Amino acid sequence: MSDKNEKIFEDLSQKIDELSIRIEKLNLAEYLEILRDPKKVLYVNFLGGIARGFGMAIGFTLLGAFVIYILQRMVILKLPIIGTFIADIVEIVQKQISIR
Repeated sequence: MSDKNEKIFEDLSQKIDELSIRIEKLNLAEYLEILRDPKKVLYVNFLGGIARGFGMAIGFTLLGAFVIYILQRMVILKLPIIGTFIADIVEIVQKQISIR
């Protein structure tokens, strides 16, 4: 019975050691320290929001420019039905750009 208890104790001790190493790798103490200070939480979330908004703005700009470029190239190829449709779209976009 004592060998069985020692085996269980060793297994539990090993699992506790593994768990403590994993918690240290997660930097849980630093995360909890940040959560305790509302100013830090607001600051971190504010900076994260600015970064996400800036990234989305740049991404949409690049994607939009790429789509317009492709549409203009398709108009140059003068595809029958698609060409006129795309030409209308490009014309509308260019008018909107020139208005601003």
